[in-house]
Amino acid sequence: MTHTAPFVAPAASIEPAWIDYNGHMNMAYYNVLFDRGADSAFETIGLSEAYVKQAGFSFFVAEVHVCYLRELHLGDQVKASFQLIDHDQKRLHVYQELRHIDGWVAATSETLYLHIDASGPKVAPIPDEMAKAIRSMQLAHASLDRPQRIGRSIKIKHG
Repeated sequence: MTHTAPFVAPAASIEPAWIDYNGHMNMAYYNVLFDRGADSAFETIGLSEAYVKQAGFSFFVAEVHVCYLRELHLGDQVKASFQLIDHDQKRLHVYQELRHIDGWVAATSETLYLHIDASGPKVAPIPDEMAKAIRSMQLAHASLDRPQRIGRSIKIKHG
C-alpha cells in the first residue's frame, strides 16, 4: 500500500453547534476534528469499524497534547493531517495539524495510541497484517521533518 506523507483527511466544515459564547469554535471540537482525521488515516492501515466489531480490537488514546494556535469560526473549512512519528508492537505516536483551507495552522495535536483488546480491556500486540501497513506508513512519513511541537510539556516559566 502507498501512503501519502503526511496523510491528509478530506476537508470538514465547522458546524453551528460547535460555536461557543465567545463566537469561535469551542476547544472540544478541535479534538473531534483531530479524531475524525485519525479515523480516516486508520482506515488506510486496516482499522475500521468492521475490524473493531469482528476482531474485538481497536486503538484507544492514552495521552494527547493539543496546542490551540488560531481561532476557527462558523463556515471555516479545515483539513486534519496525520503523521506517524513512531510505533512499536502495541503503540502509535502521532502528530496532527488542523489546517484552515487557506493553509494556516489552527491547532496541533500529539497523541499516543494503544492497541487494545476490548475483551479486557488490555493493551495487545498489533496483528501482523496491520503492523505491515503501519511500517509502510512509517516509511512514507520518515521523509517528513520532525515537527517542532513534538514533546512539548506544560509549564509556567518564571523570571
